Amino acid sequence: MKILFQHDGILPIKKYGGTERIIFWHIRRLIKLGHKVSLIGSIRSIELEKLGVKLIAKNQKDWRPLIPPDTDIVHLFYTPEFDLDIPYIVTIEGNGHPGEKFKKNTAFISKKHAEIHSGNYFVYNGIDLEDYPHPNFSDKKFYANPSNKNYWNHFSFLAKAKWKVKNVKGAVTATQMAKKHLHIAGGRVFSLSSYTHSYGMVDQNDKIKILRQSSALIFPVRWHEPFGIAIIEAFSQGLPVIGTPYGSLPELINNKTGIICNNIDELIDAVFQPTQAFDPEEIRDYVEEILKHKELSHLVKKDADHFIGTMLDCIKRAVKKGDNVSLIGFGTFTKVRRAARIGMNPSTGKKIRIKAKTVPKFRPGQAFKASV
Repeated sequence: MKILFQHDGILPIKKYGGTERIIFWHIRRLIKLGHKVSLIGSIRSIELEKLGVKLIAKNQKDWRPLIPPDTDIVHLFYTPEFDLDIPYIVTIEGNGHPGEKFKKNTAFISKKHAEIHSGNYFVYNGIDLEDYPHPNFSDKKFYANPSNKNYWNHFSFLAKAKWKVKNVKGAVTATQMAKKHLHIAGGRVFSLSSYTHSYGMVDQNDKIKILRQSSALIFPVRWHEPFGIAIIEAFSQGLPVIGTPYGSLPELINNKTGIICNNIDELIDAVFQPTQAFDPEEIRDYVEEILKHKELSHLVKKDADHFIGTMLDCIKRAVKKGDNVSLIGFGTFTKVRRAARIGMNPSTGKKIRIKAKTVPKFRPGQAFKASV
């Protein structure tokens, strides 16, 4: 399929930028699956061209005239001021403003996120595990290994520290009260305490280092977190997450992947002593198997019908234009031309002339044929 994104920010982002990272991972994955991807946005996103992305400079507010005519679907990460003449989907990553209206084809990023905004659909965010290598959990130098002598003495905080709703103050208070070390990535935090370590905005490599020198992530948000990429970043490195009962956190954190704290006293207690020795391998598996292949069991029949209808509409539009549409493992839809020929009327047995025509054709994939 030919898929278009529109985003004004620079891609890929080097340091902070949750939405930008989600878009970049999405684009990279689509290209690996064989789709053609275009982006209307900043010319400074030129690095995307190395991946095979067609970069279209946005030089006007109304970017609709820039849409390539063979585009099958547009994916936006904001609510557009106008409608499009071709299929499009909107993914909302943040919390909306009071009274904000969303399109019917809007997907949110957690169940709670959808409920708050009266939405019908949600799809959890994911991370590209290529950027989060599998640690050697058996290495006793690894701080999330319960056998490490520093286990549960070092914690990390990944978020924009200046956002009060991220509650870096709560994380600092809890670790200082428990006399444990806190490593903050996401802005500078001034503290005279030897237990608080602030690194400012960090890149991917430094973030991985900080996570691997921690036993858990502290994520004490004080708002309904839409998703929280930092949570699954921590999970990818085998770290449990100590969080609060807001937004997506109760959906993502269970008794095997972390601790939910309802107040500052519970947060201090959780930092002081874990409720159990968490298994880092099991936490990594949670990302690889559960979040990566999450079943959309929250969809009711009408929602599923809507998604399927949109997909079929995209397939029909693409095949009509002469494009091949491949669904990996399922099969390929194509358009073929049948020449005029002589046939026979089954009722009379007389020969008849059959006109040339164009018809759709489906070629099943190997995985589909093997399953039947």
